[in-house]
Amino acid sequence: MIRTRPSYRDISLYSPPSVPCRVDLSDNTNLFGMPPAAERALREIASSTVTRYPISYAPDLKQALSAYTGFEPSWLSTGCGSDDLIDCSLRAFLEPGEPLAVPEPSFSMMSYFAKVNGLHYSPVPLRKDFDIDVDGLLATGARLIYVCSPNNPTGTGVSRAALERLVDAAPGLVLLDEAYVEFASGSHVELVRSRPNVLVTRTLSKAFGLAGMRVGYAIGRPEVIAELEKARGPYKHTGIAERMAIAALTEGVAWVKARAEEAKESRQRLVAELKAQGLAPLPSEANFVLVPLPGAPQVAARMRELDVNVRSFQGMPGVGDALRIGCGPWPMMEAALQALREARR
Repeated sequence: MIRTRPSYRDISLYSPPSVPCRVDLSDNTNLFGMPPAAERALREIASSTVTRYPISYAPDLKQALSAYTGFEPSWLSTGCGSDDLIDCSLRAFLEPGEPLAVPEPSFSMMSYFAKVNGLHYSPVPLRKDFDIDVDGLLATGARLIYVCSPNNPTGTGVSRAALERLVDAAPGLVLLDEAYVEFASGSHVELVRSRPNVLVTRTLSKAFGLAGMRVGYAIGRPEVIAELEKARGPYKHTGIAERMAIAALTEGVAWVKARAEEAKESRQRLVAELKAQGLAPLPSEANFVLVPLPGAPQVAARMRELDVNVRSFQGMPGVGDALRIGCGPWPMMEAALQALREARR
């Protein structure tokens, strides 16, 4: 008889509700499509890109990321989405049984990653203003503290003062998830240069429109990246994903920035329209808006019947029931607003 790990017995697969709808605003991806440069690269893929292994540890992709971020390739690692790099960092820097400190609410996969890596998940509620509770995070004693900014699912950003205080007092690594940074008013990535214990993860799944290609990257000091690469392994991307990502990073940046600005404009208009409906959406720095709403799961179910899919949450700490609505082309936002009005009647 095959014996399983006892710690795996109560682990459920990550399975957010997925219902085909004409308007799907549920997963925070780029609703404007993909960069034309990436689409062109896909059409021009050589057969050898498919039949041969990609080069180990993605040096060409790192070079393109270096040009985009301003960090040398030795400061960069890549992975199968930023969630893969987060998972790798837990294996690289924590031993099984150690605590992992995470603000709550935040990226829902963190508790899953803690379980599969045999870690003690230590959630710390966000403050009432939705900034991180620095003292609470430090009190866990965790040698790896995760912070998402802009935060998923609240859309709020961490303050620079709180983040710097956390980094300066942390007993180990602070992992800063900037998956939504292209939609924010600023980034904290320069802390990597001034502090030795910061690792930043980012993704091409959101603003870059390549969620299906699964490409993420990390920025950190070379000595931190060297340890992360040990947990990563040599092949994390298909050759096709690498070619498309390189095209997006070198030829598609103007397109990405323009679409991110459109998403931010839609976000601003969406917030105004939600307030006009008597709702109180949280301030957002991401490409989505979180709307506290009693009975949100039932409202979301009715919206799906109207062919609009949004993500619902029940009993979220500090928020309660809520809907998370992705921001994209305005006609999609109008459809969501109309469905929300009808669903709430």
